Amino acid sequence: MFTACPHCQFLVARDPRSGATPADCPRCGKALVTKDDVATPAPSFVTLLHAAPDPVSTASGPDASDAAMGEQEASPATSAPSMDAPAQMIGEETPPLPPAIDEDAITPRDPASAGSHAPATATATATATASTLDVPVARKATGPRFLHRTRTTPVHAKRARLQWAIVAALSALLCMQVIVADRARLAMQAGWRPIVVALCGIARCDVPIWREPAAFTMLSRDVRPLLDTPGTLLAQATFRNEARWAQGWPIILLTLKDADGRTLGARALRPEEYLAEGEAVTAIGPGQSAQVAVRIREPSASVVAFSFDFR
Repeated sequence: MFTACPHCQFLVARDPRSGATPADCPRCGKALVTKDDVATPAPSFVTLLHAAPDPVSTASGPDASDAAMGEQEASPATSAPSMDAPAQMIGEETPPLPPAIDEDAITPRDPASAGSHAPATATATATATASTLDVPVARKATGPRFLHRTRTTPVHAKRARLQWAIVAALSALLCMQVIVADRARLAMQAGWRPIVVALCGIARCDVPIWREPAAFTMLSRDVRPLLDTPGTLLAQATFRNEARWAQGWPIILLTLKDADGRTLGARALRPEEYLAEGEAVTAIGPGQSAQVAVRIREPSASVVAFSFDFR
């Protein structure tokens, strides 16, 4: 069995027993390097990350013939022996001959002619790239999101309505809590009282009673001495509630005066003093009338005038 020298193409016989190749060529004296002696380099990490090239596209490229010629030149072991090599003995193994190269498959090196043989895919890619360069690149939107117009979908609209409904409900609940907490002051104002009464009807809270002394109107009044009881006066009065709401029974202030207008005596009559037993002392309704009759001690015989005031 023989091995061609990569330098002078001289056929060197191998050891018939071990099949090993001599270290140096007997003709040129250079070291013999065969395919079996050259270790295949391990693929690098970068090579593993990239996919292997498509054999079809590689073979169809304009440099396919150049690659084939380079491979042919890089395989000196398969080339034809030189004229100086000894004749091959009969029965010995013939080294394989290099494959024939089709001259028509070789792409010319002329740039003008090479462009005509370019693959269709490369032309399409170049056209797409040229058309892409003509399109202006959209700039990224800057600023807060609410300043940019976004496409509204039914799902987004439904979600927005739900969020606004929740905000409105929470706002109404907060206002209700504020009004109920300050109901003692707001209930004394004519504009707020209906709202406070309505909210307390829902929240089941008590509303302070309405007090408006100026809304009581005196219908009749009279003070006279009792004949059967000397030194005692009988005070009678009839009044009516002109307010829009029910209010508590008033405190009636009775003042006795002389002919000169000087005050001789005064007494504050509370509801439990002038109301009959068993009569409600909670409130007097709007438009309701009431009559008062009480006995008082005469402070002086010179009492000639009196007055009733509501507190």
